[in-house]
Amino acid sequence: MHLHVAVTAAWLLVSQAVAQGIGNAETHPQLTTERCTKAGGCVKQNTSIVLDASFHPLRQVDGTGSCGGYGGGGLNKELCPDHEACAKNCVFDGADYEGNGVLAAGSTLTLNMYGERDGKLATLTPRVYLLDAEGDDYEILRLKNQEISFDVDVSKLICGMNGAMYLAEMNQTGARSALNPAGARYGTGYCDAQCPTLPFINGVANIDSDGACCNEMDIWEANSLASAFTAHACSEPGVYACKGDQCGTLGVCDKSGCAYNTWRMGNTTYYGPRSPPPGSSYNANLTKFTVDTSRPFTVTTQFLTQGNPSDITKGILNEVRRLYVQDGVVIENAPVIARNMPPGDSLRMSHCQAVADNFENMGGLTNTGQSLDRGMVLAFSIWNDDKQFMNWLDAGNAGPCTYEEGSPDIIRSKRPDTSVTFMNVRWGDLGSTYNSGTAS
Repeated sequence: MHLHVAVTAAWLLVSQAVAQGIGNAETHPQLTTERCTKAGGCVKQNTSIVLDASFHPLRQVDGTGSCGGYGGGGLNKELCPDHEACAKNCVFDGADYEGNGVLAAGSTLTLNMYGERDGKLATLTPRVYLLDAEGDDYEILRLKNQEISFDVDVSKLICGMNGAMYLAEMNQTGARSALNPAGARYGTGYCDAQCPTLPFINGVANIDSDGACCNEMDIWEANSLASAFTAHACSEPGVYACKGDQCGTLGVCDKSGCAYNTWRMGNTTYYGPRSPPPGSSYNANLTKFTVDTSRPFTVTTQFLTQGNPSDITKGILNEVRRLYVQDGVVIENAPVIARNMPPGDSLRMSHCQAVADNFENMGGLTNTGQSLDRGMVLAFSIWNDDKQFMNWLDAGNAGPCTYEEGSPDIIRSKRPDTSVTFMNVRWGDLGSTYNSGTAS
């Protein structure tokens, strides 16, 4: 995710934890998704979600003492001097989903930014991944010449918040191995284009403080005032452990990415709430937005190749297209009207060359398409930013918010119930995941 400093990792020795009776079992909330074809319609899948590994307590095998790893302290060096010792000494417990702000029922997933702990309002900021029907591995999405749709409610996301759904080229098993038999069942193996330095990488203790890099496609980063979809290309396939300058701005991944934000492209009346969200200083009553974010709507993202061949393994990705559906009306994405920008309404090479500094150097949409061919994992998250206040998403020329109101302190005081709800996630053939209805 754009400038997203993640805290995730791999976990260890589920079999030992269960055998010794000290590890709590992991129960995954069900989140029904659908696979769709033009010929056969949509078929439900019994998929589920798993919290990122950082939400599973990591502790010593012989007691309840922590092995460290998260919260800024790093791994306990006595327990984790090397890969093998860390795997031998540390086990995990199952995660508390509701206690970490995750509510799933049927095809609906709600993520809460804050929740009560010990009588106080605590920051939760959950991130979850989609598991396959068996629940042992991540569901792998291959979306070239395909589309993905979902319904979303962002009405409680004020300035500075980000409710996100995105793809990361994580390992399907969560880097399951002899040193990490837990794997995807416990949310292991995270990576993204920001190359975060995590306590574990590729299933083992990150003794050398490497970064966990991989291709990333941000399908949806948004609140009720602004939204963006962004491709982040990396020069290395899969999960890559970067070192030193490789992890930096001019390293192996394009951290800023090629993004499309309709407000930044000059359309200031396209996306927003027709009634102002509680806690927002923006006077939305003055504008009748095309996409009304005070109510749920459908988001569809299409990944198109040159000529759109029927064989999805062929062709080079050359466009990522967006459309919306609300009240039965298909709403085309707002076109560029900003000065000194090439015309268009999607991510294409000309657009990326105009808005991104390093994207083409990392292989651009071609590399993004190759990552989609190899397969990516679907992630959902909610977060805010105590350093940049999410200004890149919704302030200045990116949106109507002020530079200050994205402060987490302001968000907590104005909207402690801030949350995002994703519904009816489905993917498949182009034109199969949304009702074409009436075009706007």
